Amino acid sequence: MKILTTTDSLEKFCAKAKSAPFIAVDTEFMREKTFFSQLCLVQIATPDDEAIIDPLAEHIDLTSFLELLTDKNIVKVMHAARQDMEIFYKLCGEVPAPLFDTQLAAMALGFGDSAGYMALVKGRLGINLDKGARFTDWSRRPLSEKQLSYALGDVTHLRDLYPGMIKELADKGRTSWVEEETDGLLDKNLYSFDPERAWMRMKPRQFRRDYLSVLKAVAAWREREAIHKDIPRNRVIKDDGLYDIAQRKPKTLKELGNLRGVPNGFERRRNSDRLVKVIIDAIRNAESYAPHFEMKKQKPPNLGPSVDMLKTLLRLRTEYEGIAPRLVANAADIEEIAAFGNNADVKAMKGWRWEIFGQDALRMLDGNISLRLKDGEVVAVKAND
Repeated sequence: MKILTTTDSLEKFCAKAKSAPFIAVDTEFMREKTFFSQLCLVQIATPDDEAIIDPLAEHIDLTSFLELLTDKNIVKVMHAARQDMEIFYKLCGEVPAPLFDTQLAAMALGFGDSAGYMALVKGRLGINLDKGARFTDWSRRPLSEKQLSYALGDVTHLRDLYPGMIKELADKGRTSWVEEETDGLLDKNLYSFDPERAWMRMKPRQFRRDYLSVLKAVAAWREREAIHKDIPRNRVIKDDGLYDIAQRKPKTLKELGNLRGVPNGFERRRNSDRLVKVIIDAIRNAESYAPHFEMKKQKPPNLGPSVDMLKTLLRLRTEYEGIAPRLVANAADIEEIAAFGNNADVKAMKGWRWEIFGQDALRMLDGNISLRLKDGEVVAVKAND
């Protein structure tokens, strides 16, 4: 087992890996007490080699590895890639591409919503993984042979999964489906910690301009504080506190301290006076600072039965096609279709999803497809059948 702890050994490995058509990559990290993930290990496998990189090793320079990640001629194979992509984006300053996410591919090949890595390895490779080491504190040194073997297995199995999944997707004409889903993971905004975008993680409870302006401002303040101190957002102040501040708009430290959603003594903390100033400025500049929201169309009442029928139709169609339902539509999409029919602005009404589900969803809403019991099972039946 290769453990790369020096810049020289890493550069030699990466020099050979440059000619590989793909690399399988995984990470082990810690984040419980920090804002940013602390990268503790990087596992990497090429078609004919594998190694573990120790980013915590003294004086190691990761440049050669980061160059591999950003090489457009090498496919990066990962499973449930978003967290790893966030770590790599922070290191590289760009999103690693091209990417093949085996979780997305598994959904297109019938392994269910958010297919787990253990289930995928067992289902496609017939291997039962021992996950006993998954709760390891990966920042500690030394790591045991068992822990390192567990970590390396994550990429050696990925390497073995990739060729078969690529072939099956191509044989079934579903390569473009996975590429379309992968495009969403390549959006750098997913991995950016711009404080002025922090409000987008929130779910506004009102839509007044002053409320939205204050919510945006205090979310940005919290993001800056969390980044500066490298602590989780909720260690600064919880989401409920931000909603309470946006609603009540305190203009003094005393008013801030009286809010139910704010921890006791919060107004006496360092920089709390800056938060009050942020709130006052946000109220003053509400018209120009508040984010713009498109008000959603009012949905008709009593959608429940239609939603339930569409969910059943989706399950039937996706079972027949051998794909995960969530790859076609989620619960919010189904509700949009039930409410607005052909005017629903969701992916399920476009492209390949339309062929599999969207057009039949409209037929059901129009009464041209019904659900019936046949031999104890629910089936979809066209009106003329």
